[in-house]
Order: sequence, then C-alpha cells, then structure tokens
Amino acid sequence: MASITEVFLSSILPIVVIISLGFGLSQRQEIRTDSLNTLTLYILTPSLIFHSIALTELEATALLKITVGVVAFLSVVVLVSFAFGRGTGKEGAHLSAFMLIAVFGNTGGLGIPLADFAFGSLGRQTAVLFAAIHGAVVFTVGLFIASRSGGGSARGSLRRVFRYPLVYAVIAAVGIRFLGVAPAADSVAMRTIGLLGDSAIPVMLIILGVQLSRTEYRSALPMTTTPIAFRFGVSPLAGLLVASLLGFQNSTVAQVFVLLTAMPVAIGPIIFVVEFAQEARVDGVSLPELVSASIFVTTLLSIPLVTAIVVLLKSGLII
Repeated sequence: MASITEVFLSSILPIVVIISLGFGLSQRQEIRTDSLNTLTLYILTPSLIFHSIALTELEATALLKITVGVVAFLSVVVLVSFAFGRGTGKEGAHLSAFMLIAVFGNTGGLGIPLADFAFGSLGRQTAVLFAAIHGAVVFTVGLFIASRSGGGSARGSLRRVFRYPLVYAVIAAVGIRFLGVAPAADSVAMRTIGLLGDSAIPVMLIILGVQLSRTEYRSALPMTTTPIAFRFGVSPLAGLLVASLLGFQNSTVAQVFVLLTAMPVAIGPIIFVVEFAQEARVDGVSLPELVSASIFVTTLLSIPLVTAIVVLLKSGLII
C-alpha cells in the first residue's frame, strides 16, 4: 500500500507546482486566459481525446460502462442536489447556482492530469473518456440548469455542444476504432497528435492557476460548507455506488472512475452564472462570488483530500 507521502510526491505535488506557476505568474504579469482557453479547447484537448481513445487499451465493454456510468452518476447527483436545495429553501437563481456547484467537478483540467500522474496511461485514457462525456453533460444539462436562473432559454444548448471540436474528436476516435483503421501509434500522424495532446495537461493546470489567482471569494467563504460536503462527500459516494453496480472488470478503471467523482468544483459554472444570473445575490453575496469561492476553496481542499482518496483507492480497500 502506497503511503500518503509517496502518493503526494508522485501524483499531487507535480500538479500543485504547475498550478502554482500559473497562479504566481498571473500575480506578476497580465495573462490572456481567453487565448489559452481557445488553444486548449480547439486544439490541445481534442488532440488529447482523439489520441487517447483511438489508441486506448480499454475494451469496448469498458468504454460503454464508463459512458453509462458518467450519465448515471451525474443523474444521481442532480436529483440529490435538487432535493437538498429545495429542502433547504433555495429557489430560482440560488438553487440553480447551488446545483451547478454540487453536480459538476473539474474532471478535465484537474482530473485528467491527476489520473495520469496517479494511475499512468490507462488512468489517463479512462479520465479522458470520463471528462469528454462529463463535458457534454455540462454544456447541455448544465446550460439548462443555469438558464433557469435568469429566465434565459436553453434552446440552443445542444447546438453549443457541437460548436466544440471535442465532440468530433470523440466521434472520430470511436469511429476509426470501430472500423479498425486507426493509424499505428508510431506513425507520424499519431505522434504529432500525441505531442499536441500531451501539451494539454500542463496548459490546463496553468490556466487553473491563473483563474484561481483572479477569484473574488472572501465575502462568500462562509457559504462554501455545503458545496464542500457535496463535492467531497455526496459526489464520491454516488460515484462509488455507480461503479460498484456497473462492476468494472479492470480495477484501475473503477478506481479512476471513483476518483473523478471527487474533484473540486468545475470552472464552467462560473461562466454560466455570470451569463445568466450575474446580478443575483444571496445574503449580500453575488452568485458569481459564491461560485468563485466554491471553486477556490474546494480546489485548495482537494490537495489533502484527493491525496487520501488516491491512497485508499490504490490500497484496494474501497473498490
């Protein structure tokens, strides 16, 4: 069984260092994250997704189970967060913002690098597929939830999904695997795509560091207790339940699946809340401040908590 120190040094510390570089650089120099986001969204992440799925060691059954599992897991957390929110008196924009915080974790920018460092190539392949499905749900269900907060329409949510290359990267990779025409791993094409994909991981972490450095969170800190409980309590328990019911044959796949359900709050919700409910306030705190605080606090807490989760998962005591 790996010790907490070993897991931290090998899996968590590299991530912390790269995030800190982005955080520190942003404090000293203006960084255009919109350009970095565009680069990551349209080139680096699709390359990572295509390369990982096209050459994955995962069998077709595992691919199907991960897809079904992500949808089932998110469905459970949506229902629980909605019931809890309504039961505690949250309504309208506040309820929508709370659900976005509770349901969606940072499976891409943090989850993929973490799975890569902690579980190697198979871990990254699993995380890439999980994050791709998760991202599709964020830009459909997440947009619908957010649109309800400000009276906006969710009519165009599906079309928004198909604006982004990651959807086509998944379709293309699955297609060439199904047809058996995937280029060899050592071909020029796949080595080029692989090089671009490998660049996605450090760039995503640097972007996260920059975004955290700009987070306005102080006034909303007292309101982050419940989001913390959902992200590191309710969410991984739901993930463990779904993974156990699906019965993944490969233990690494099952462990990465559970790990990705315990990620801190995703960055995406802040974009949605700013668009649909920027002026809404709860107890004197704006909803963008509440979401930003939740992102900041859960990301910091994820360092010790996720380290412990990785240790437990690697021990085989959980799944």
